[in-house]
Amino acid sequence: MKRVAGLARAACIAVLVGYASSLLAAEAVPTEQDPATNARAVALSQQLRCLVCQNQTIADSSAELAVDLRRQVREQIAAGRTDSEILAYMTDRYSDFVLYRPPLKPQTILLWAGPLLLLAIAAVVVIRIVRDRRAAELPALSDEDIARAKRLLDDVHGDRA
Repeated sequence: MKRVAGLARAACIAVLVGYASSLLAAEAVPTEQDPATNARAVALSQQLRCLVCQNQTIADSSAELAVDLRRQVREQIAAGRTDSEILAYMTDRYSDFVLYRPPLKPQTILLWAGPLLLLAIAAVVVIRIVRDRRAAELPALSDEDIARAKRLLDDVHGDRA
């Protein structure tokens, strides 16, 4: 009797754990009913930069802000806005930096030229270091140092003979 009650209790616990985990999974990964709308939301999310991670799109990021931005994109789609209207809304709110590929204009020139500028600066620094090392002269040897070196060389050559 105890064994049957224990098995029944274990089965109930397993069912409750399974049900709770399915609720959590459904909450963690929102699903779209319309595949076209979902594909559009994903495509837009891949065009927007996570402002926390900065090296990921909001589609790839799990940061809280990225989750919020994905939600905003879905809300904008549900409101019937076009892709360009959604991107304009995001750039108005967060500037061109929110775009994963910002447009080339005076305000974003540093985003585009920054890496090349840093590479050029690094090249100049390396060239100057190499030139300075080549130009550095060894200290002149005194007559005493020269005589000592000759004695050492003579000793070495004398041992070979």
